[in-house]
Amino acid sequence: MTTNDVADTTSRLAEDLPRLDWMKLGPDVFKAMARLDTVTGQGVEAKVLHLVKIRSSQVNRCAYCIDMHTKDALAAGESVDRIIQLDGWRESKHFYTAKEIAAIELTEAITVITQAGVPDEVYAKAAEEFSETELVYLIGAITMINAWNRFGISTRMVPGHYTPPSS
Repeated sequence: MTTNDVADTTSRLAEDLPRLDWMKLGPDVFKAMARLDTVTGQGVEAKVLHLVKIRSSQVNRCAYCIDMHTKDALAAGESVDRIIQLDGWRESKHFYTAKEIAAIELTEAITVITQAGVPDEVYAKAAEEFSETELVYLIGAITMINAWNRFGISTRMVPGHYTPPSS
């Protein structure tokens, strides 16, 4: 930490406090979600999975999950540029592969599903890039990060304290 970082922390606003420790109070819920998250994540390429988790968390505005999944992606070797550009991916498509863009578009459609459902053209693009089995896992992974986001936001999990596990 530099001298500037210390100065910045003294002028920052106070952290919000979490509303409750849902993982401690409902360990069976947490364990069930963690198991499903692991299963769905195993069927999605790691780079795509990181982008999906970050993008859904951005759309949902889950600061805790943005913090966690950005740190995980960086620890896994994802580039800072691709993470920074993710929120503006429509203008920065050249940072991503066609497969990643299809996953990002599908992530947004599922994340805001009440706005327009999952449009046929979005699904068709994903179906061109992923096998049917891969789509099942991708949809599962998108569903899971949305569930995690909802727990993070509603229980007010505090960002900034997450450290990625050592590889």
